[in-house]
Amino acid sequence: MELDPLLLSRLQFAFVVSFHAIFPVFTIGLASYIAVLNGLFYRTENPAWERLAIFWTRVFAVVFGMGVVSGIVMSFQFGTNWSNFSLAASNFLGPMLSYEVVTAFFLEAAFLGVLLFGRGKVPQGVHLFAAIMVAIGTFISSFWILAANSWMQTPAGMELIDGRFHVTSWSAAIFNPSFPYRFAHMVLASFLTGGFVVAGVSAWYLLLGRDVEANRKAFSMCLWLLLVLAPTQAVVGDFHGLNTLEHQPTKVAAMEGNWETQPGAPLLLFAWPDQDAQDNHFEIGIPKLASLILTHHLDGEVPGVSAVPPEEQPPVWIVFWSFRIMVAMGLAMIAVALAGLWLRFKGRLYEHRGYLQLMRVMTVTPFLAVLAGWFVTETGRAPWLVYGIMDQAEALTPSLTGGMALFTLIGYGLVYAVVFYSGTLYLTRVVRQGMLPEAPHEDEVERPKRPLSAAHVPFDDATSHPRRS
Repeated sequence: MELDPLLLSRLQFAFVVSFHAIFPVFTIGLASYIAVLNGLFYRTENPAWERLAIFWTRVFAVVFGMGVVSGIVMSFQFGTNWSNFSLAASNFLGPMLSYEVVTAFFLEAAFLGVLLFGRGKVPQGVHLFAAIMVAIGTFISSFWILAANSWMQTPAGMELIDGRFHVTSWSAAIFNPSFPYRFAHMVLASFLTGGFVVAGVSAWYLLLGRDVEANRKAFSMCLWLLLVLAPTQAVVGDFHGLNTLEHQPTKVAAMEGNWETQPGAPLLLFAWPDQDAQDNHFEIGIPKLASLILTHHLDGEVPGVSAVPPEEQPPVWIVFWSFRIMVAMGLAMIAVALAGLWLRFKGRLYEHRGYLQLMRVMTVTPFLAVLAGWFVTETGRAPWLVYGIMDQAEALTPSLTGGMALFTLIGYGLVYAVVFYSGTLYLTRVVRQGMLPEAPHEDEVERPKRPLSAAHVPFDDATSHPRRS
């Protein structure tokens, strides 16, 4: 059997991106939360805020380290598997990635050490400033990455000359038509991810009766945040969908499972798309609701996948089901946030064990939603790498063989399996240990070594018994 280098390269990039995406989306939200905790402690001198800040900084150190390790190979793949694309888009992507390094990585590198190891060694205001700068650095990094990726989705401000993209307007290229919606959507997803993880861990501690005062504060704060952000994300997602309908109608058609362009399209709750037959099996839908959502008219016209040739169609079943998983996770987040508000008014928020257990389970939902959303975004634009201009086959490295692609795919899979297992094991130990009994004194603060050393938990510690305070 002949190995297809294009298929294997697509699988490899999807695997690496999916694995890496779960870490930045968590650290962006968590960095801002840590900055808020440090700010509250700076203003109130309440030791509960300080203990929370120390604990979540330890978690941040581990997740940040895993994100750095998992993201290193991302840039190499452009050169090894997608060299034609790298050459064609170098005039735009080269500066964009350089801007990220200069503005985001340098900022994080300058202040991350102060955040992780500077408590008790620098003035409290300086430590708070470092926390804010690290949080800002994560936003700047996501700004440049999403601007580059959005340009690939909705290219603007460029012209193609002799197979090379030349930027004619940097402002138009950076702030391309889909960028504002995608950036807002991603930022909210980051806050939701951080909020649900903190709420889930705090709920677990409340079930165990550990650090009740501090974890009540964290739990309450996160639920207020989720109550606002979960519905806001749904509204932003609707605007993002309308923007996608304007610029990438085939992607929206695949999301809706709509094969023929038609007015009054139904919203399909369940279907099994059949790419070969260009039709669905076992459809269950609500008449005209898709048209109402997408066009705000009951008889509005919704594009169909078959409006483009089969070779320009994305794999509909992946896009269709990924979109429904994302929406289902979003609705679950809204429902849980509203349930928390009801329990708060009833005075049972911190004692309702069923709800606390539910919040533990909900910890995974934002990660599932983020992964499903990325599947919709990236798979939905297939077969295009630069939408409507350069397809994936044209972007592939000419000399790449199927054997070479399979070898690197297996290699990345093995390495990432080790990274994920080791990182998850270590992170679990950090969470099980919980908050330190009290803030460390100045002579106990660890000297700068590396991010993971800020977690204060030996990696080879086999005991890892929960510590109660």
